[in-house]
Amino acid sequence: MPDYHDDLRLGHVLADAADAATMERFKALDLKVETKPDMTPVSEADKAAEELIRGHLQRARPRDAVLGEEFGSEGSGPRRWIIDPIDGTKNYVRGVPVWATLIALMERGENGDRPVVGVVSAPALNRRWWAADGLGAYTGRSLTSASRLTVSQVARVQDASFAYSSLTGWEERGRLPGFLELSRDCWRTRGYGDFWSYMMVAEGAVDMCAEPELSLWDMAACAVVVQEAGGRFTGLDGVPGPHSGNAAASNGLLHEELLNYLGDGRR
Repeated sequence: MPDYHDDLRLGHVLADAADAATMERFKALDLKVETKPDMTPVSEADKAAEELIRGHLQRARPRDAVLGEEFGSEGSGPRRWIIDPIDGTKNYVRGVPVWATLIALMERGENGDRPVVGVVSAPALNRRWWAADGLGAYTGRSLTSASRLTVSQVARVQDASFAYSSLTGWEERGRLPGFLELSRDCWRTRGYGDFWSYMMVAEGAVDMCAEPELSLWDMAACAVVVQEAGGRFTGLDGVPGPHSGNAAASNGLLHEELLNYLGDGRR
């Protein structure tokens, strides 16, 4: 079985560098923000953090490929680092502290690429989560000061907490009826959004979450953390992993019911 300890340590080094860069510009009055072709915002901090991570990877892992939200794909091979320099840019530019740098390593196997290392670092919340294949999932201040993550044991939708990002995405994709039905049937709903929903599933604080449209860099790091905490991470089509363009994550016990409400079969 591959040993990902060195890759995980590198992930923390990359996150430390990104945290310093993003926190330096967080709430800066002169922060420069542009609108990308897809009408989403990108700040100078997004670009600077990704450039910083890419520079570190070029020195430490020159043979590995890289895919980042802001600067696309570079290199080829069986190992590829996936970077979202700031997940939650809209929060970042408005001064809301719920944003994070997402760093994942994906490795090619018999069944395609799968995430094997994930680091999710939210410096404005003073939180970090991480995981590696076969090593478990953790949260804490460092590799040596951490608590292991375990998903909840809630087994009934009526007792479950469900997290999401927004209503409009579900409506635009014709999935709002199932979303509303789940919201009525479950114990509690909260729009935490972005990475935080998945990390709370991994912590056992939330039992299930889903989003109707995502990119690989939004999901790769979150997927391995949820899975190593004992949960399930699939697309709304039920396919395991971060490749479906959307996501459903749960403690595992509730996953089939989650897909019954929100999955492709509801279309």
